[in-house]
Amino acid sequence: MLVAAAVCPCPPLLVPDVAAGAAPELAAARAACTDALGVLAAARPDRLVVVGPAEQSGRGIHPEGTQGSFRGFGVDLDVRLGGDGNGDGGSGAASERELPPSLAVAAWLLERTGWSDAPIEGLGVGEPLEAERCIQTGRDIVAQADRVALLVMGDASACRTLKAPGYLDERAAPFDAEVARALGAADVAAVKALDAELAYELKASGRAPWQVLAGAAEGADLGGALLYDDAPYGVGYVVATWS
Repeated sequence: MLVAAAVCPCPPLLVPDVAAGAAPELAAARAACTDALGVLAAARPDRLVVVGPAEQSGRGIHPEGTQGSFRGFGVDLDVRLGGDGNGDGGSGAASERELPPSLAVAAWLLERTGWSDAPIEGLGVGEPLEAERCIQTGRDIVAQADRVALLVMGDASACRTLKAPGYLDERAAPFDAEVARALGAADVAAVKALDAELAYELKASGRAPWQVLAGAAEGADLGGALLYDDAPYGVGYVVATWS
């Protein structure tokens, strides 16, 4: 059963070492993410599953203790998904594959807040994964433990301004507004109904992870709260909690 979820953006710029001089620009987003993780801890889950976009199609599982890195972004910074931070993952079965960037950002957030409230597993979800498979994945996740929490990583559109990674698209602001409304209201039906083709065209990396959340939340009757909604770099960043 899903007892709580936190939705956070996943730009590597969320990590101050990567953002460098621009770090203050996402200070409010970081603070909101910290608050969202507090909601997860307060729910006292038996298991935390971190879901984020990944380049591969389908699904990739990353056990607790899997390593990630921001070296690809020019920063000598390594992270680990759970474990004690000294090379010893909690499950003793860390993957040889590195975490995708979205899960590396999640690992950084969890390390930053000192997460020790439940065992962790990571799940990278390929952007092309169709909605029904995402929804079924969410159902499968919550069937594996009595009290499951989700940390769901993903960005909204990347087309909000002329300088955005995807340039300006007039469809981006309405799409992001509906995403923020649906995630802030824990509107399961609306999240399930997000248009996968439009999300792809708008470079919204969060669509598949959000629909995993929608599948996991079926019947859980959770309430939502929107903690942050902005597009400081022309990319929509949303922080929300379901509890």
